[in-house]
Amino acid sequence: MPRISVALGLALSFGPAAMEAQVLCSPPKDSHEAQLFAALSVPLAFSLVEAPGGLAPGAVRLGLEGTYLPNIDQDIRTSTICRPGKGPENTDLLSAFPRPRGAVGLPGGLRLEVSWIPPIRLNQVKSNLVGLSLERGVPMGGRGIGLTVRAHGTFGLIQGPFTCDDENLRDPASECFQGTRSDDRYHPNIFGLEGALGWSLGGGRVRPFLGGGVNLLHPRFQVNFTNQFGVLDNTRVRVNRTRGVLFGGATWMAAPRLGLSGQIYSSPGDEVTGRVTLNYLIRP
Repeated sequence: MPRISVALGLALSFGPAAMEAQVLCSPPKDSHEAQLFAALSVPLAFSLVEAPGGLAPGAVRLGLEGTYLPNIDQDIRTSTICRPGKGPENTDLLSAFPRPRGAVGLPGGLRLEVSWIPPIRLNQVKSNLVGLSLERGVPMGGRGIGLTVRAHGTFGLIQGPFTCDDENLRDPASECFQGTRSDDRYHPNIFGLEGALGWSLGGGRVRPFLGGGVNLLHPRFQVNFTNQFGVLDNTRVRVNRTRGVLFGGATWMAAPRLGLSGQIYSSPGDEVTGRVTLNYLIRP
């Protein structure tokens, strides 16, 4: 992808009406851009966070999830294709995020789960994300063993100064110098299929689980930044990837309707995150 200086030269050649640099960049799967999107998808995926178990038709379970956002290696945050020479992107703006969840039992052993992160700006980052999943649990015999198969999706918008934050604007060596703070747009677009096997311990109060699956990543990113010469950079980045995932954890039933779950979730070779969820069951 041409650098801003090239875009500026073209813009000046064609006059003020052309003072915009819009480029579509589709980096290959081995690029840092593709690796960065894969790492970002790990905490954002709307994964199973509690042990497999049935939910009676009409029953509702409400939960609040807290997810760790790991810091991503500086090399991976440094573009190799779309913005070569720019320096690391500013993706480590938050260390964790909350995600409310709600599930309802459906006939036939199905369960529908939804989540919404409202557009509230935290440390310059605003998320408007929706999670949606449909799962079915299958009993596997005695000892509380059960299998859950689940399809899920995460979509929506995350906005923030990922390209040019305030520190970049003060750095004479940065292409962001004396420009405007960027308000870039990131659409995660994560779709997956996973399965989990759970069992019971301690009379059913503790339920460990292990699982795995595959995620289809179709992230879309758009730069929104104006440099010191008035050139608007709204470069678009598009990547499609398929990544395997592994996870494990346990649910502790602190009370008949109250459960606390912990999970480790990983895409091998990309990133690892942890989730903690508090759930409360509302009977129909």
